[in-house]
Amino acid sequence: MVLFPSLLDGLAGTVSIKKGRNSRKDAGRVAAEALAKDARKNELMLSSSGIVKSNKSNNFASVCSKRGQKGINQDSLVVWEEFGCQEDMIFCGIFDGHGPWGHFISKRVRESVPSSLLCKWQETLSLTSLGMDFEMDLDRNLHQFDIWKQTYLKTYAAIDHELKQHPEIDSFCSGSTALTIIKQGEHLVITNVGDSRAVLATTDDDGYLVPLQLTIDFKPNLPEEAERITRSNGRVFCLRDEPGVFRVWMPNGKTPGLALSRAFGDHCVKDFGLISEPDVTQRNITSRDQFVILATDGVCVFLIPIFLMIPKVSPQSSLSASFADISSSISSVWDVISNQEAVRVVFSTPDREKSAKRLVECAVRAWKNKKRGIAMDDISAICLFFHPSPPRCPSDDLKTS
Repeated sequence: MVLFPSLLDGLAGTVSIKKGRNSRKDAGRVAAEALAKDARKNELMLSSSGIVKSNKSNNFASVCSKRGQKGINQDSLVVWEEFGCQEDMIFCGIFDGHGPWGHFISKRVRESVPSSLLCKWQETLSLTSLGMDFEMDLDRNLHQFDIWKQTYLKTYAAIDHELKQHPEIDSFCSGSTALTIIKQGEHLVITNVGDSRAVLATTDDDGYLVPLQLTIDFKPNLPEEAERITRSNGRVFCLRDEPGVFRVWMPNGKTPGLALSRAFGDHCVKDFGLISEPDVTQRNITSRDQFVILATDGVCVFLIPIFLMIPKVSPQSSLSASFADISSSISSVWDVISNQEAVRVVFSTPDREKSAKRLVECAVRAWKNKKRGIAMDDISAICLFFHPSPPRCPSDDLKTS
């Protein structure tokens, strides 16, 4: 497999730039942006509702975003097939903005992350030994994952710094989450900042289709998060009319009341424990793994027990959590579909192209039934399938018991 840093070097060599200390970095950025432009031209990149598929891999992505009832849609998303001109690589990202400038920040992060990753990946590789001989595939995978992890850490730190310095975007009391995955062959890298969620649908030994939550919902009351915040003189507590909804506050306890412990932007509390450092994990995809769902926090929460015929959802899986709405001060947003239900909805959709749309529509209906009188949040989802769609027959239909 050809590594895309060589592609960046080739493209950068054709770009006319001023010579100087930062010329190589500037050339890498321009080259990465050129790759992104070419991907959009060839319909390999999507940043709105629709589908993305490639004739060169089995990847298939269904995407949907729906504006809530609070004004402009602050969710942003992107799917980039053949990421970095690699036939076996796909990048997916979903970004949930909050605050007055949330929609600008989520879009800025969406536009910055993919191209910046390509640049930082090149820089990280240049600092490592590419000629190393690996005796085991495990060693090679660990080496590749470490490169990705270092790349993400550098990329997110740089983007958050750029947001703080941006002359036209006010990120002092506004910000965005960021949930991304990179699938390279059978290797999956998952990166999360905030409370959007990635859920994998996989089959267990008994043939049940089970949800496996791949990310942590970074809330201020998580022990490690709370410790960091309080150590930085920030405060974590709930308001009387929001029991169970923990928020980050400045030492005076008056602002900003952010229901996240990690986010881009929100620089008013960056000195008090809020960080943009991503949690980076990996997973090797097997034949048991069917698809992964990326969704903003408007999609998943009430634990709904579902028992299905093969493939079916296991009663042992019970991952759920509740989230606070970080863009509104009038009420907290409680998600309305469990991990199990989300997997069931996507699997039971006959047409994969409509899977993300159907999941979002189910969340909208559940919201209206369970949260009457509360303004609905923006809801967005990406469903990435790993294998070709098998022919369906009546016996494949899901049944509840």
